[in-house]
Amino acid sequence: MRLLALLASLLLTGVASALELPGADGKNHDPLAVGDKKAVVLFFVSPFCSTTKSFIKEINQITTDYSDRVAIYLIHSDPEITLEVAMEHAILSEVKALVLIDKQQTLAKQVQAKITPEAIVLSPKAETLYQGRINDLYLGPTKRQRAATTKDLRDALDAILAGKPVPSPQHEAQGCKIGGIK
Repeated sequence: MRLLALLASLLLTGVASALELPGADGKNHDPLAVGDKKAVVLFFVSPFCSTTKSFIKEINQITTDYSDRVAIYLIHSDPEITLEVAMEHAILSEVKALVLIDKQQTLAKQVQAKITPEAIVLSPKAETLYQGRINDLYLGPTKRQRAATTKDLRDALDAILAGKPVPSPQHEAQGCKIGGIK
């Protein structure tokens, strides 16, 4: 958390963040830079995780519904994922969010991401406002419901955008472990 606070203070004082990740668009991006948005949403995913595949449609819909008010990134933190694999995944899944590669797992370690898919919402000061599941489609590692009955991430985003505290700031994500993260 101290590192996130340091990065936030650097951003607030106008000093460029030390964290830049390559994007599938061929440019480097700072995933902590919120710009004029209210927050940043980081979706940690893997093209090799079947649970991730189950959530891509909802991730795309959240991107469509909220990207005018929050910055949204799809993050590949598995060291085995190449830019080509990430781009192929983005094309085949018609990903709407900007795709970033975190091969060194710098971002994943900073925000303590461990599972794919996992959503992390950060404030403009890089404080974690929400971390966990997108919804309750999966109740356990292999226990999938027919349909989600909650909308945890959407509820968190709606609260943040309304200037209210997130009602449940953490829900355990279910899915695949990010390779190399303990």
